[in-house]
Amino acid sequence: MIRLLVTIVIVVALAYCGATVKLGKRTFFGHVSAIWSSEPVQDLKEGVEEKAGPALQRVKKEVHEATGDHNSATPAPAPAK
Repeated sequence: MIRLLVTIVIVVALAYCGATVKLGKRTFFGHVSAIWSSEPVQDLKEGVEEKAGPALQRVKKEVHEATGDHNSATPAPAPAK
């Protein structure tokens, strides 16, 4: 329990510092936002979408085929009393 509380306090402190403490012109989250919206990262995201898009569609199709028919045919079991 104490470990959980210490972890929560540390995470909250890091989030607070990341949002309020300036590192040059921006906060940590401001730098991350600026990097994420830069042109090289946008090109990277588009390249990943182009390469991974067909594989993602294939996986979604296979998952749907594997689970789609079985879920609708069998009703959920009744809860035990």
